[in-house]
Amino acid sequence: MMAYKYTRPFKFQSLSFLSFKRFYTTKMGKERVCIIGSGNWGSAVGKIVAENVLKNSDIFEREVRQWVFEEDFKGEKLTDVINRERENPKYLPGIKFTDNIKAMPSLVEASRGASVLIFVLPHQFVRGVCNEMKNHIAENAKAISLIKGLEIKPEGVTLFSEEISRQLGINVAALSGANIADEVALERFCETTIGSRSNEDGELFFKLFNTDYFHVNVIRDYVGVELCGALKNVVAVGAGISDGLGYGSNTKAAIIRLGLMEMRKFGQTFFGTVEDATFFESCGVADLITTCSGGRNRKVAEAFAKTGKPIDVLERQMLNGQKLQGTLTAQEVHQFLDARQMTKDFPLFDTVYRIIYENAPLESIVRDI
Repeated sequence: MMAYKYTRPFKFQSLSFLSFKRFYTTKMGKERVCIIGSGNWGSAVGKIVAENVLKNSDIFEREVRQWVFEEDFKGEKLTDVINRERENPKYLPGIKFTDNIKAMPSLVEASRGASVLIFVLPHQFVRGVCNEMKNHIAENAKAISLIKGLEIKPEGVTLFSEEISRQLGINVAALSGANIADEVALERFCETTIGSRSNEDGELFFKLFNTDYFHVNVIRDYVGVELCGALKNVVAVGAGISDGLGYGSNTKAAIIRLGLMEMRKFGQTFFGTVEDATFFESCGVADLITTCSGGRNRKVAEAFAKTGKPIDVLERQMLNGQKLQGTLTAQEVHQFLDARQMTKDFPLFDTVYRIIYENAPLESIVRDI
């Protein structure tokens, strides 16, 4: 397994704000922004990005194009409804967008000439999307991935920022944090973390995402940012099982602590020098607490423990058929660890897997960790 090496999180000291603006406006022209994805989180992000583009008109083109997978909404095309009503009534109802965001059903047209790409879509579509758009983006394009997931196979782990980078031949940063989409859209204060190898790209993404209510911190450890965003979902499943059994706050706090330790151990065992400090960022402990308190993985796992219904049934009933990330990641992590005979080195991850997939007793969530 390849190891990654990072310096400590950086502050914006390499370019003054004026020189930063001058670099992006005189050297490269204004940035054209494209958002790829338009679900609940993608719509909340679109609101932030469109507003910040207007605030930084000397850096960004006014129009933000958002690729929307075309669906029917009450007899109309969803893109038509979004563009007319200035909101996404299917995935983020009641939240209005500024008039500079344009929903587009064609990925090619949405991404044509784009120099800033924001990926916020289910991970299983990444390769197909990249293949379709790769000959249409700007030569100087850069991207940021908001995808909370990893592709974990017995032979290795794929970070989606690296997969996008490989497919498109561009630099790709990552964003993750304690960011429940509905709360972000309602402008309730929160923080997020951006991992970027490039200082200049980090500064650009800071301007694109940071607001008074959505505070951004930029660090170099993009790998740690992405690992936290995926592995915390496994811990949340364990927390939900505990809630379903009625074990209370003390037990859940123990599961969260043990989960954080296993997240850290996984990152530093298989990815070299992932920074300890990353786990204390919003993408780390803060996102873990939020997900174990109110996220969908916790909610569905609680129902699983209470009702005994299979996960796929609960997905249909509670998530409109969307797939639960935590259970899938638990399976992939188990396969990866089992290939290295290391499942017992990660007892919480292993226990969550065995409860979901091997019908281990629910009580194992405290007995075996």
